[in-house]
Formats: sequence, structure tokens, C-alpha cells
Amino acid sequence: MSNVEAEPVEVRCGTAVEAESPAGTARIDVLTPRDVPLGGPRAMTVRRTLPQRARTLIGAWCFADHYGPDDVGETGGMDVAPHPHTGLQTVSWLFSGEIEHRDSLGSHAFVRPGELNLMTGGYGIAHSEVSTPRTTVLHGVQLWVALPEAHRATARDFQHHVPEPVTMDGAEIRVFLGSLAGTVSPVATFTPLLGAEIVLGPRATVTLAVDPGFEHGLLIDRGTVRLADVLLGPAELGYVHPGPGTLTLTNESDTAARAVLLGGTPFEEDIVMWWNFIGRNHEDIVKAREEWQSSSDRFGAVEGYPGGRLPAPVLPNATIRPRGNPPRH
Repeated sequence: MSNVEAEPVEVRCGTAVEAESPAGTARIDVLTPRDVPLGGPRAMTVRRTLPQRARTLIGAWCFADHYGPDDVGETGGMDVAPHPHTGLQTVSWLFSGEIEHRDSLGSHAFVRPGELNLMTGGYGIAHSEVSTPRTTVLHGVQLWVALPEAHRATARDFQHHVPEPVTMDGAEIRVFLGSLAGTVSPVATFTPLLGAEIVLGPRATVTLAVDPGFEHGLLIDRGTVRLADVLLGPAELGYVHPGPGTLTLTNESDTAARAVLLGGTPFEEDIVMWWNFIGRNHEDIVKAREEWQSSSDRFGAVEGYPGGRLPAPVLPNATIRPRGNPPRH
């Protein structure tokens, strides 16, 4: 699902709380989400953890929406008309439900639990997302990856991958990007990245070897998980600064807990992100919006969606300024 806010804002909302950690352990900030209704009287509300004022990116991960469990009988489910993307990749990962994906590359695929759909916008792509009639409960995450300057105008692309689960110490792990727990995803990325779903059995503890040059984020879906010495609840994201070579996760509850672990090398470029576009300056955003509104060839056409395209919101009456992460210290 994409950013279909009627009035997307430049301001990063939310708070970060730097947790106290003993010397020599992982330094962790706790990021809390804000609720974002995605339009309409029966709007499905998502919990948005990235971006926010305290942190714009984790590695190249620049956008994280966590949604559900959503009863589609009450909300109507997901029906996002064709809309554009530039300068990014979208990563769709479901816990339950099914979404039909169509894009201007000609891809027609389904997003299902435990299966990765990765779409590269690059210079420009358009796609639609609709929950299927088989879906009763929709639940998952939608993530974006910022493309580095050298590749942000790359050709549109679509990849699908079904990672095999691996088990260790009471945890079941599905690695959809990068490498973890002895598993390597075959999906190519433009910067070093990690993406994995981790299900922890009741009271289980797992210690994972990770790249110390990465920064990491652990997004909790359900349960209560202790990351190093910091307790995280549902919808919270624990940000781990670069440095540790291992991460220890403990399920503090008597039922299974689930989380998504993200990681990557620090992304050193400032970005401008507005609506569904990522650029490097205000002019990039203005140009992309104009070309979408004029139905230029830049984004192509989505075939098979029973309806019109999603119009772009009105630009803010101010210059949209580049943003990066706060300086590391």
C-alpha cells in the first residue's frame, strides 16, 4: 500500500526515546508511530513509524507502514487506484490476506503472506493494489527503500521471492532481503540491506549475528520483545545504532511474538520525500508531479484496473527541503 494521504506533509511526526543501555551494549532508540487514515469514510488506518522528525531512514529504508489486523468487512479493505513512484523501491510483506498487484511494467501478481513483492520505481512506474475477495483480514507492512543517486533513475522492475523459513533457538525466520541466520536472499538491492520476519516462540530467546556496519530497526507486530535490554511493545520500532555484531531478542510473553527486522548501511544522502516521490530537491518533486498529472510516458499505464488513476495532491505552498538523519554522535 502506498502513501495515499490526501494532504501529505513534509513534517516528520512522532517521537524517539533513547533508551538507557549499559556500557558496551547496543544503543537503542525507541520510535513510536503515528496513526494515518488512508482516505474515505471507512478508511483503513496505518501506523507509520518512518519517516519522522527523529529519524528519516534506517539504512536505505525510508518508509514503514504497519497495518491490521484489519477486518475488510468493516473497512472495505484496500483499493488503491493506479498511482506513481519515483526514486524508490516498494517492499510488500503480508501476515494475512491477499493483495492483487498490477503495474506499468506489465506485472500482474499477488502479495501473499510470507512472499516478497519488490517493485522498483526508479525513473518512474505506476501500480495499483487491491485486496482480493478471498481476504477477510488484512495485516502486514508496506516498506520503501530509497535509491541512491547513482541508481535513482534506473529502469522499472518487479521481483517476487518466497523465502524458506529457518528455525533456531525457538525462532522462525524468513529472510526476504540480505542475509541472516545462514540464509541469503537472491533478490538484488542497490545498497546493502536486510529484511526479515522473525516469529519468536513463547519465552524464546535468540541471538543473531549481524553486520556491525549496519544500523537496524526492529518493528514489533505482536507480543512484547526485549531487544538487548530494551522492552518493545506492539507497533514500536527499536532503532539500533551501528556497532553491535549481534542482536539478542527475547519474547517476554507466553504466546508467540512477531517482528520485522530491517537493516542497512547508513544512507548518507539527503532526500526529499513527498507523496509517492523521492528526489533530491523541490524541483524533482514538482517535475514528477507535473508529469504524472499530464499522463506522460514517464510512468506508463496500468492495464486491468477497473477505474481511473489517483490524482496527485496539491503541493504545499512552500519549498520542500531535503532531509537526512540527525548527525551521529
